[in-house]
Amino acid sequence: MPNTNSFNAFEDLDAKGSPLSASARDGIWLLDDDASMLRALGRLLNSAGFIVEKFNHPAAFLSRLEQARCQVAVLDVWMPVMSGLEVQACLRRDSPETQIIFMSGRDDPSVRRTALDAGAVAFLAKPFEDDVMLQFVRKAVAG
Repeated sequence: MPNTNSFNAFEDLDAKGSPLSASARDGIWLLDDDASMLRALGRLLNSAGFIVEKFNHPAAFLSRLEQARCQVAVLDVWMPVMSGLEVQACLRRDSPETQIIFMSGRDDPSVRRTALDAGAVAFLAKPFEDDVMLQFVRKAVAG
């Protein structure tokens, strides 16, 4: 008979295989279809002391909300399948307390306005300075 407890233990492990703390469940979630951007942002935020979860697909990001709380979401605007604005709409419905920061390689003023009008705390055009991202994440975490 298989040990179901060992399977359940995997649900509470992060990418390094260590137990997730309560703060990880209330952490910073990154969503971008660009793997190099996810790695760079993850390193930046980890080096500043934040616990980060990374997602390269909107469906995986949104399904994670069933198990955990997202305190701050850093979303790319332009992704295949579902845009960051569509993810924002889902977050407003399913996790209204989540603070949202957008980043985009195309700084379209109408998209920027739509994101901010819908409650995003910041909209950064790529490339952006590390310190600017850290400043907005700290502000979002503070409330």
